[in-house]
Amino acid sequence: MSRTLLTDWTAFEYDSDKLQESRDRNDGKIILNGPLQKAETLNQNGRIYPRAILEREVRNYQKFIQENRALGECDHPDSSVVELKNVSHIVREAYMNGDICYGAVELLDTPAGKILQSLVESGVTLGISSRGVGSTRKDGDYQVVQDDFQLICWDFVSEPSTPGAFMMREGVEVRDCDLQKYFTKTDRIDRIFNEILDWEK
Repeated sequence: MSRTLLTDWTAFEYDSDKLQESRDRNDGKIILNGPLQKAETLNQNGRIYPRAILEREVRNYQKFIQENRALGECDHPDSSVVELKNVSHIVREAYMNGDICYGAVELLDTPAGKILQSLVESGVTLGISSRGVGSTRKDGDYQVVQDDFQLICWDFVSEPSTPGAFMMREGVEVRDCDLQKYFTKTDRIDRIFNEILDWEK
């Protein structure tokens, strides 16, 4: 079964009335808090992420957060690699609460980050979208994300006018050499270690 690039959009709910309060508390930085992704829920792209898989990936993602590498872009690229020139934000926290992954996202002072800051300050509704690689299995009218899924990042995107609008650039087969550009050797070792811990539970 080949793994492809999977992107899934969720409305990012933040309180625009509290932006100045956020800046005051965080040395002028805008930090948004809200849901990043949902498990066991049919999303707009017709996919369901099993809770165990999303929990595992959020646990694996903690290494990126701790190492200040949990970067994302403004809009989804066609690649599984996060391009530094397009980075707009960094995820400072991600955790599961039931079936929902919540997070804290800091908007950066990069060119793409300043675009996001301007949109947020103007009250624009943003979407947050996971980007990862993996395969899916058809189950009735929807696709279930399989155990080979690997979360790469969360990107900010605009709400698609048509459900599934982000699928047109998906389905591109991802080669292992592309993933090695993003996941370091220690990332892969940590992932194996976490899988061993899961088997022991």
